[in-house]
Amino acid sequence: MKINKIKEMSSPELEKELGELKSELFKLRFSLATNGLDNPMKIKEVKKDIARINTILTQRKLAEKQN
Repeated sequence: MKINKIKEMSSPELEKELGELKSELFKLRFSLATNGLDNPMKIKEVKKDIARINTILTQRKLAEKQN
């Protein structure tokens, strides 16, 4: 997911997306442990998307506190 797309989303949408990504990460890790993945790099991509969303949410909270 691109950072520009993340910035365009509202905070509730980001919270929802964050939950979906966390569940996807759990499923990927479970799949890797049980039978292997076709693309193990998918885990890395999902983790980076989670970090991007958390960064944007934190920036918004900090900006809200300053105003």
